[in-house]
Amino acid sequence: MSTEHALMKIFQKQFLHPRYWSSWLGLTLMRLSVYLPGRLQVIIGQSLGLLMRPFMGARAKIARRNIELSFPELSPSEQERLVKRSLTTMGMMMIETAMSWWASDKRLLKRVRYEGLEHLEQAKAEGKGVILLTGHFTSMELGGRLIMLKTPAYVMFRQLKNPLFNAVMMRSRTFHSEGIVLRDDPRSMLRALKKNKVVWYAPDQDFGKRTAVFAKFFGVQAATIVATARMVKMTGARIVPFVPRREKDGSYTISIGKPWEDYPTGDDLLDAQRINDWLEQEIRRSPEQYLWVHRRFKTQPEGKGLLYKKL
Repeated sequence: MSTEHALMKIFQKQFLHPRYWSSWLGLTLMRLSVYLPGRLQVIIGQSLGLLMRPFMGARAKIARRNIELSFPELSPSEQERLVKRSLTTMGMMMIETAMSWWASDKRLLKRVRYEGLEHLEQAKAEGKGVILLTGHFTSMELGGRLIMLKTPAYVMFRQLKNPLFNAVMMRSRTFHSEGIVLRDDPRSMLRALKKNKVVWYAPDQDFGKRTAVFAKFFGVQAATIVATARMVKMTGARIVPFVPRREKDGSYTISIGKPWEDYPTGDDLLDAQRINDWLEQEIRRSPEQYLWVHRRFKTQPEGKGLLYKKL
């Protein structure tokens, strides 16, 4: 989609309707937040998280249950502290999303440190395409933009429920990325990889049984999609893991790992388990920065929603 077409989708008559006025206000405040100093952004983001917590009843219950399942070694009070920290951290998502949409390259480069860029260059040099594997960390949106300061990349896109925010996000991702890969169109990702492109990809959500195997995630059975290994098998692309992390001073670290060897193995369960094991290891380094509000354990071999019944 061209930038001009994306802009046309934003400036539509329907978005003048009063039901979108609050969305326009939110977008305006997000746009203004881009110009604040990093430390002030952190303070405001944490304050937003604190203000949002009382209104996140259902999501907070999901986060609490996920953390209870994932960290049984923690006491109930320790689990609750992690829940609160994770919900507070989510306040930064609005500011970081704004930064990913509107901040200049120059401004962002002053706030980021890269580890392992040579691994990405090594994988690109092989000429088979690269899957930049990551997870749903709360700074994921900004992490994608920071990666694209160093390499052109395709990004996954999932339609949002709010049409105005959806249009703004589509415009931003179209403008900053090399291309868009729709989540529901895996063929577009295969085409990009076959052209030796870099594709930013986060497969750590529950999409049901149909295209998944049950691999352990924090010791719990989790429906894990097998598409990652199958795309590598079909294209010869390399898996390069990366994690965006938010530092206390408002800066960011982008950690890029070595290209995975001996992947895929041909065993869907082993390949899915490798992804989950890697992701769990990275989450444990800063668990409050993971997006715990998704029902990651919704699908179980015995049925759906069993682990969330108490909610």
